[in-house]
Amino acid sequence: MTGSPSAFWAAAAWLPDGLAHDVRVTVDAGRIAAVTTGVTADALDHRLPGVVLPGFANAHSHAFHRALRGRTHGDGGTFWTWRERMYALAATLTPDTYLDLARATFAEMVLAGVTAVGEFHYLHHAPGGTPYDDPNTMAEALRTAAHDAGLRLTLLDTAYLAGGIGRPLDGPALRFGDADADAWATRVDALRPDATLTVGAAIHSVRAVPRDALAAVAAHARTAGLPLHVHLSEQRAENDDCLAAYGTTPTRTLADAGVLGPTTTAVHAVHLTPDDVAILGSSSTGVCLCPSTERDLGDGLAPGADLRAAGSRLSVGSDQHVRTDLLAEARDVEMHERVARERRGVLDPAALVDLLTSGGHAALGDPTGGRLAVGAPADLVAVRTDTPRTAGADAAQLVLVAGSVDVDTVVVGGTVRVSGGQHVLGDVGTLLTRAVAAAWHEAEGA
Repeated sequence: MTGSPSAFWAAAAWLPDGLAHDVRVTVDAGRIAAVTTGVTADALDHRLPGVVLPGFANAHSHAFHRALRGRTHGDGGTFWTWRERMYALAATLTPDTYLDLARATFAEMVLAGVTAVGEFHYLHHAPGGTPYDDPNTMAEALRTAAHDAGLRLTLLDTAYLAGGIGRPLDGPALRFGDADADAWATRVDALRPDATLTVGAAIHSVRAVPRDALAAVAAHARTAGLPLHVHLSEQRAENDDCLAAYGTTPTRTLADAGVLGPTTTAVHAVHLTPDDVAILGSSSTGVCLCPSTERDLGDGLAPGADLRAAGSRLSVGSDQHVRTDLLAEARDVEMHERVARERRGVLDPAALVDLLTSGGHAALGDPTGGRLAVGAPADLVAVRTDTPRTAGADAAQLVLVAGSVDVDTVVVGGTVRVSGGQHVLGDVGTLLTRAVAAAWHEAEGA
């Protein structure tokens, strides 16, 4: 099951110009060498069931948050009480428990069709903020986890310098921080890319990076050619604090600091003014939407269609992993628009496939990814069309009904990582059960 067939055949596949039939994808050195339509499968082809889509990109992930799933709902709570639970977990994770949790979390993503992930990484140092002997020990755990799980990782190493506007870091958040923007840049420069890992950068938010440091982080990312991501206006409190401190919205603050642009992706972008939408669109800043998290934390509904119309490239992420289902995340972008606008079809199926695939890969620094086309990574996701959820659906509308449980086969760089709904690492539920239990064993002092 871990071999690398030279050709894959599907009865239906999603090509850059739409759905095609009887498609052979020929692979050489992990990339697509040819795509041929209207051909009959032969004995040497690896046959894929259902409809084949390009590999999905999870453009926004916090791997260690997976241990929070189903553990943060007591007494209702808010984003801010959820954050306290997250801090409790972050306070005690070790490189070993982080590795095991990330490996299982990434394997769950691959089961769901994810072939590339953007890991918004800020769990940098030992408890209390003391650097490890290798300051990138926790990043190296993520590299190993992604390699073992079989997906590509864009490590969005995150500048996290303050505990709020005008407030120092303290408590568990000391693990997140570097002394200043220069110290962050020095640590990022020590990371080395490889076939698994692409180095990227992130600004946690205008809350966690002072205004006078925003430009330095953005300039370093741009000079080094790194994709840059930033949490933006997820909560109204962020907007209120920014307006009170700087007299501008977070979007305007980022624009004034030179953060925005085609290589930047803003995450969430929920509470925007019309001027904010125009700024993001006119600067060609991408926007990553995370509908399941934005609902779970009571964030609100992001103006995804308005942002797309203004010129922003859209992508999706699973963020805190309240679920790991990128097909559902893409579909919910449209469902949120239906709720907000009281009409259907705001984003058509082709647009949803784009933000699930090519839009996400572009956000992670690979403009060739997420396409079944010559030169693209040989990433293929076979989604069954004969399950209780998908049976009878028009193949061109599959994205509106299918979910992660319908993913049968996942090919990453020409190598089969999932076959028949089973990951090469074995039972992913067992991996997650053990990893989550070990993480909370430390956090709760069991």
